[in-house]
Amino acid sequence: MNLIIPDWIDAPSHVGALVTTRQGGVSQSPYDDGSGGSGLNLGAHVGDALSDVERNRALLLPFVPTAPIWMTQVHGINVVDAAAVESGVEADAAISTQSGVVCVVQTADCLPVLFCDVDGRVVGAAHAGWRGLVGGVLESTVARMRDAGAGEIMAWLGPAIGSQQFEVGTDVLTAFMAAARARQASEDILQQTESAFVPIAARSGKYLADIYSLARIALQEAGVQRVYGGGFCTVSDQRFYSFRRQQVTGRMASLIWLK
Repeated sequence: MNLIIPDWIDAPSHVGALVTTRQGGVSQSPYDDGSGGSGLNLGAHVGDALSDVERNRALLLPFVPTAPIWMTQVHGINVVDAAAVESGVEADAAISTQSGVVCVVQTADCLPVLFCDVDGRVVGAAHAGWRGLVGGVLESTVARMRDAGAGEIMAWLGPAIGSQQFEVGTDVLTAFMAAARARQASEDILQQTESAFVPIAARSGKYLADIYSLARIALQEAGVQRVYGGGFCTVSDQRFYSFRRQQVTGRMASLIWLK
């Protein structure tokens, strides 16, 4: 199993975190590993054989303290306490203050963001597609963590669609600018937001959007200064599942817990 360990050097030693790739499971095409082997699809909602998904999730268990709380993600901003809900809950982010409770989000181009505070009291995970970013899922997660006792919060940006692959229309740019104006963002934030959309010269009304920059802007506004990760591209890097590349595909998982 090929796992990615977040490279946030300041994270407390009793915070565990990892991200899966396509590699190391039992799923068959189109949920395979992209290199002729079986894939580690962890999504039960994408058309893969449920028996294979269950086996893949079982393969993950030796790497985490308890079975993760798998959410039904809807591109919203609902944040739950993972210790207080069961798998299947409709939400796009989870936090935990309890040792051994695993927060998890699934992605295949959307941005997974993992959180912890510097004292290791609270952890969190958020699923941030563009709709979630516009709606404020990262800000909601940070606020919920602070309500739960978090001090200074740090974030790690996991594998997502890269800035050279994320083609969007004017509607997405308009949505981000309208949301920024609605919350009375500063002129600097407005400029940063607009700059995250690069016009495609040969395609009128089309832009390349930088989801990592948009997430950093949201975190900056939420007062999160320590932001790590980014720089992945799920579309161009065959280690990852990508909905934009394949449409029918699996899901990776980004997980975090207190030891």
